Amino acid sequence: MSGTNARVIGVLFVCTGNICRSPMAEGIFRHYVEQSGLSGRIKTDSAGTGAWNVGDPPHPGVTALLAERGIRYAHRARVVHPDDFTRFDYIVAAERAHLETLHRMAGSSLVRLSLLLDYAPDLGLRDIPDPYYNGRFREVHGMIDRACRGLLEHIIKVERLK
Repeated sequence: MSGTNARVIGVLFVCTGNICRSPMAEGIFRHYVEQSGLSGRIKTDSAGTGAWNVGDPPHPGVTALLAERGIRYAHRARVVHPDDFTRFDYIVAAERAHLETLHRMAGSSLVRLSLLLDYAPDLGLRDIPDPYYNGRFREVHGMIDRACRGLLEHIIKVERLK
């Protein structure tokens, strides 16, 4: 392991119901973390701002796209919990409405809150559309993939992981 800082960095991905965008982002991001040899240095999770899907697995459109890439992902939807603001270093939202909710919940927490697409500025978008409503899982996958690569590069640089 390079560097002297052995602290584990926590990254939480957040969307509305935690069955589409945030589990897709977690699966993709975790894949890149593993590929970069940082599995012991970065932990991931995902959650939703609403409780409609608590306990449900990811949407079949998500699991199918992840499986195409050889990513095995087991998850049960959960809601963002107040403890998340101390357990994670980065909380990354799928859209601005989630980010606003997270800012209200964060209080005086020092967690870094951001939008996932902040890490893919070349896309020219801020919000990731919800494929639950439009069925465009492949398009959303492309956005999330690009942003996850940018997020990992950012964390590696800021946290001096390599």
